[in-house]
Amino acid sequence: MSLRNSLSLVLAPPHPAGRPFIYGGAAVAVVGGLILGSWLFWLGALFTGFCLYFFRDPTRVPPPRPDLVLAPADGKVVMVSLAAPPPELDMGSTPVWRVATFLSVMDVHVNRSPVAGRVARIAYRHGAFVDASLDKASENNERNALRIDLPDGRMVGCVQIAGLVARRIVCTAREGDIIAAGERFGIIRFGSRTDVYLPEGVLPTVLVGQTMIGGETILADLRA
Repeated sequence: MSLRNSLSLVLAPPHPAGRPFIYGGAAVAVVGGLILGSWLFWLGALFTGFCLYFFRDPTRVPPPRPDLVLAPADGKVVMVSLAAPPPELDMGSTPVWRVATFLSVMDVHVNRSPVAGRVARIAYRHGAFVDASLDKASENNERNALRIDLPDGRMVGCVQIAGLVARRIVCTAREGDIIAAGERFGIIRFGSRTDVYLPEGVLPTVLVGQTMIGGETILADLRA
């Protein structure tokens, strides 16, 4: 990656969900610093800088082919396995291929649609906050699940899963929305995981340990 690309990633404008944290940190730095001294100024400035970095929302360019499944987030693939989709998505109980991407606090946390289609179902479930890299996080952790129906009738599931530190899942999509592949649909604050459930018979093209770029990395080919 070139220096210019690296800087554009680090200095990307923040996602709207981060504004309360950024404004709050800046207020602590300015007001608190004036009242209580330089230590509070630097504390507020460091927190503001971290939030600017964490909530960065860089531009991504999805591949032009309409028959691809894309990574829903930045991070590292921690699981590629057969699993039944969450029951709240009404995708059936037959195990399909699931690709789980773990997002550390250093990754871009904006979630993007893996495919183009119609958001047919959104279901939020309260739960625990265990380490998102563990398999049981898919069932036990707080999560927000989307089912996206493809034009040919097949379905893709995309699940935002809270992690050990994450305490807020934001989803801006609504049921009935027509969404494009790579389009932003939400964000998870401070460490999390995003799972994609592929249509039956579609095989993943990524491996455990592979680094994902949300909206750009190809997870699967729907024609295969």
